[in-house]
Amino acid sequence: MGTGEQVLQGNDGQLSPGYHLVSAAEAGALVCLCTNPIWLVKTRLQLQTPQHYQPYSGFSDALRTILREEGWRALYKGIGPGLLLVTHGAIQFTVYEELRKFALYLKVKEGRTNHINSDKLLNSFDYATLGASSKIAAILLTYPYQVIRARLQQRPGGDGIPKYWDSWHVLRETARFEGIRGFYRGITSNLLKNIPAASITFVVYENVLKLFRIAQGQN
Repeated sequence: MGTGEQVLQGNDGQLSPGYHLVSAAEAGALVCLCTNPIWLVKTRLQLQTPQHYQPYSGFSDALRTILREEGWRALYKGIGPGLLLVTHGAIQFTVYEELRKFALYLKVKEGRTNHINSDKLLNSFDYATLGASSKIAAILLTYPYQVIRARLQQRPGGDGIPKYWDSWHVLRETARFEGIRGFYRGITSNLLKNIPAASITFVVYENVLKLFRIAQGQN
């Protein structure tokens, strides 16, 4: 095994947290580059009101208007914070894997078994708890990036001048006028939406893997 592979794997041959982090970050960055225009249009449609300057009539109208008035580069406003947000998934899966290992260690330490077998030691409730915990950690660490991205993606006023020029401008203005709370606006609804979804996702994920292992063992 080469030196690079040894770095990515632990002493027991399992994938290291660094490997999970890098893999998730690479996938997230590619998704971000492909979907940022969709997120930008979605954000603007959510923020506009009937009193807004020439409101968009829908997704296609918003896309055409943005390209006509601001050019294609406008579709990638907020791409900086968006790329930083790829750490969300990376953090979530890394935290999940580490919590999972710790939960196994605790159950083994309690004397429930003399070997580590997650299929027998951990149940659906454990997976749901671990999934929710990892999601909370990821949201708390990365949510400010979502706020910065959303504010950057706001539509310029009738004079064509955007409220914020770049990420640093958002950071300074939000910290100056709103303090730390400004970077966590809307986090309650975000948690209420994502925590149950994360719990269900990891319960399904782990149980499907368990079924695959059982099927392989029978072959």
